[in-house]
Amino acid sequence: MTTPAPQPGFDARPLWEPVDPQAVRAFAAELRARRTTGGGSTSAIIGIVIAVAAGVIMIPMIGVAFAGLAFSGGDGSLLAALPLVLFGGGGILIAVVAWAGWRNRRVSAYRLHRFAQANGMSYQERVADPPLPGMIFSLGRSRMSTDLVRGSIPRFVEFGNYQYTVQSGKNSTTYHWGYVAVKLDVPLPNIVLDAKGNNAFGTNLPAAFERRQRLSLEGDFDDYFTLYCPEGYERDALYLFTPDIMARFIDNAAQLDVEIVDDWMFLYTQRKASTLDPATWAWLFGAVGALITKLDQWARWRDERLLAENIGAVQAATPVALPFAPPVGMLTPPPGVAHEGRRLKRRFSWVPIVVAVVIGIAWIWMRTLG
Repeated sequence: MTTPAPQPGFDARPLWEPVDPQAVRAFAAELRARRTTGGGSTSAIIGIVIAVAAGVIMIPMIGVAFAGLAFSGGDGSLLAALPLVLFGGGGILIAVVAWAGWRNRRVSAYRLHRFAQANGMSYQERVADPPLPGMIFSLGRSRMSTDLVRGSIPRFVEFGNYQYTVQSGKNSTTYHWGYVAVKLDVPLPNIVLDAKGNNAFGTNLPAAFERRQRLSLEGDFDDYFTLYCPEGYERDALYLFTPDIMARFIDNAAQLDVEIVDDWMFLYTQRKASTLDPATWAWLFGAVGALITKLDQWARWRDERLLAENIGAVQAATPVALPFAPPVGMLTPPPGVAHEGRRLKRRFSWVPIVVAVVIGIAWIWMRTLG
């Protein structure tokens, strides 16, 4: 097996280099010491307990079965003991798989920790119900970000994996996302770029937006993204997405869905963003690096709708009429977004209902044939 060559611009060697078992154990102990009680930790402990219990119970059972076969001379007892052997073997297999998964998880966490250190970043194992404003972070229950790799230079960036569970009757579905969160300088209107390159049957985003908020941009940008912005903010979107910035998104983020909300920019993918795959890190580092070099002009954006509010506040705070024109600074809107631009308006989607109906009809049809 050949080891991948280091990717330019960052040190990927900790992702595949051999690890020191003692260092892995020490790091695992450190994680346990600072880990808060949560669903993820509890489930992991329960899994380990079940695996150990399965091994403790099944190994003696198999030993007893084989001992009985040996003393009986194999006179027909083999068939009688076969179910016990298979049952015990299955239990041991489950225990071995659970132990291997637990061990690999510890090694993966250590590798990502070392990778973060090597690149001037930090690692955090998990965050329950992360307080982020993106569209995926308010859905379902059991919300959890894992394997967070964070950097703060030249601006705060967080790479992570995220999951949430949606309950539908007696059934539940867990959805998994990878994301990159980039901190912006000022709040901006809620804008979504739905990448066409990662769509299969319609959008893969968990939200649908009213069609009248769709904005067509110049060039071939519409071939790669569908842009949504709040009504009345079309000029603001054109200010933010100049031709050079559109080119950056096309060249570096055509497979990523993008959401700008409050003072954050999120890049979404339906595969892991924090992973041991150096190619994934090279792709995401390249995309983020290309985009953040163009974000300085976004810091100069101001919502003119806040100008009237600002002047009103100044006049209310002034007991007498000013005999001169207000300074220019008073005529500059403060950083922020007016209420109508803070969130896109969502539309009701019939797609989940249609899919559920089709599945239900297919199930009834199969039961009828059976």
